[in-house]
Amino acid sequence: MSADYVVKGSVAVITLNNPPVNGLGLATRTAAVEGLRKAQADDAVKAIVITGAGKAFSGGADIKEFNSPKALTEPTLHTLINVIENSAKPVVAAIHSVCMGGGLELALGCNYRVALPGAQIALPEVKLGLLPGAGGTQRLPRMIGLEKAINMIVSGTPILSEKLADTALFDEVFATGSDLLSSAIAFANHVADVRPLPKVRDRKVHYPNHEAFLQFTRNTVKAMSGAFPAPIECVETVAASVTHKFEDGIKFERERFLHLIQTPESKALRHAFFAERVASKMPDVPADTPTREIRQAAVIGAGTMGGGIAMNFVNAGIPVILLETKQEALDKGIATIRKNYENTMKKGKLTQQKFDQRVGLISGTLSYADIAQADIVVEAVFEDMGVKETVFRQLDAVMKPGAILASNTSTLDVDQIAGFTKRPQDVIGTHFFSPANVMKLLEIVRGKATGKDVLATTLALSKKLKKTGVVSGVCDGFIGNRMIEQYSRQAGFLLEEGCLPEQVDKAVEKFGFAMGPFRMGDLAGNDIGWYIRKRRYVEKPEVVYSKTADLLCEMGRFGQKTGAGWYDYKAGDRKAYANQAVNDMIAKHSADIGVERRKISDQEIVERLVYSLVNEGARILEEGIAMRASDIDMVYLTGYGFPVYRGGPMFYADTVGLFNVLIAMEKYAKGRHGDAWTPAPLLVKLAAEGKGFNS
Repeated sequence: MSADYVVKGSVAVITLNNPPVNGLGLATRTAAVEGLRKAQADDAVKAIVITGAGKAFSGGADIKEFNSPKALTEPTLHTLINVIENSAKPVVAAIHSVCMGGGLELALGCNYRVALPGAQIALPEVKLGLLPGAGGTQRLPRMIGLEKAINMIVSGTPILSEKLADTALFDEVFATGSDLLSSAIAFANHVADVRPLPKVRDRKVHYPNHEAFLQFTRNTVKAMSGAFPAPIECVETVAASVTHKFEDGIKFERERFLHLIQTPESKALRHAFFAERVASKMPDVPADTPTREIRQAAVIGAGTMGGGIAMNFVNAGIPVILLETKQEALDKGIATIRKNYENTMKKGKLTQQKFDQRVGLISGTLSYADIAQADIVVEAVFEDMGVKETVFRQLDAVMKPGAILASNTSTLDVDQIAGFTKRPQDVIGTHFFSPANVMKLLEIVRGKATGKDVLATTLALSKKLKKTGVVSGVCDGFIGNRMIEQYSRQAGFLLEEGCLPEQVDKAVEKFGFAMGPFRMGDLAGNDIGWYIRKRRYVEKPEVVYSKTADLLCEMGRFGQKTGAGWYDYKAGDRKAYANQAVNDMIAKHSADIGVERRKISDQEIVERLVYSLVNEGARILEEGIAMRASDIDMVYLTGYGFPVYRGGPMFYADTVGLFNVLIAMEKYAKGRHGDAWTPAPLLVKLAAEGKGFNS
């Protein structure tokens, strides 16, 4: 059973009990219906209270049953709500902590709702590309009004229960510190004999001149929702609460829900939802693996990356010592962090108290001896193995036993770095993405000697830092940068063959990327890629790159930081302006290497860029560098601006069909640099079997 039943005097109490958030899975729904029937049959019971055990009333659908037959097996949530609505005895929802999605729809089916302050109330289905499918779009407007209901449902944002106390949603919001169950039972006894029983469905939605308001809302939501169909569908279904009878509105809501659940956008969002939750699970690292306590952190390097990493720790309440080689660099780094927090405070997103607290958690030093007692130290120095060696040999000498030694390397061999120490089991890669205090992705690189407790600790730390931690094995570039290298190679070849940076960027941004490869290069710094290519020319001379990016760097155009890269930038303006000298350089280079420039379609641009990611992702999977295709998708959704409504490169390839991906690759293999399109064996195998990466 996942719902408990007890009788307290003349009140039956049904407690949803399906940790962690009392998801409304089949067993919970069945037990709740049985409890309701039991209460109906007991003459001593005059009223019924439904509440939730632990830390939630109910978070809604049980995610373990998503996309499974159990989700539609009777009793469904619709059936449970119908049983409540048809009860001959009053049913009171006693709400605390979390009441979201199907949990709120369940509460709206009750005759009364009481709550504690601080409960988060939401219908967040839009975030999965859906709309509330169990009456939420029809009942919520009847209780809080049309305008508030549309705002809640279209945004999916939680609202605290006390902020809804002035609406009809709650019959009573108890005082802070009240005992919810005893207060709810007292309320139930008070209304036990009230007849007729109030039903949300019997209420009307009143909004003067609703036609004009709804049309204004449609226009606004369409403009803001872009490629996502769910927000406007939410508006239309909520509109039905005004324009349709209740039963017709419920039928319309169901039709639109079933439509949305089949859309590629919703499938992609649901894929991302599950991918994020599974990314932290490693089959050989049990959930009960002991973790090391992280009470003090240190960061080596106070530059842009080191400062951003330090901010992550202090945002989570962990003191940080920044280590630099020169006082000037240290002072500049700490001043930059302080300025970042001041800017956040000016925007009203940080209080003076929080500002003081965070700044107070940062200290600086020029001595390795001062960081010896840190529980974790993150190295964020120049991407050069010689520099890393110097740092890690010093860390090995001074850090206390059990300290985690982490490297923020973006491409280098973590096993080689671990070899610079006598404690390789304590070494791990923590590849933050710039700006490190903003970007969600944390690529966690597991070396061959990395201890399971170190991996478990780092995964737990990623959650504390509010990052999406994705585990990668050791290879050049790990998951993200190894794949982006093939993407960047194709972008360079496209320039040589006939494109200009603006066309490539616009094509891939129209596809949905946050920014194209050339704007991304300007943001990251073109000199970083130049340095990596120079290393590649020595280590992998057989791999061909376009020389356009090298020529750009030779012009001193390193990107936004120099005000000039593939584009020009003006002070205080991040907008990219095309530069004629750069375009002339590209055209001249094509002539110099004997390539006749041609017109290239946006479709070819997108396919070559995206399928190069897919093919390298397939190699990463078959080599075991990534545990799951969904891990690769999470890297690209949270670290590289891949459009979330396309689900990540591997999921997108599944959507297109791997057979179709291979056909396109065979076509490009006949063109210039065709050897770059040799398909990964895993891609060929899955396509032949009619499967996908995420099957």
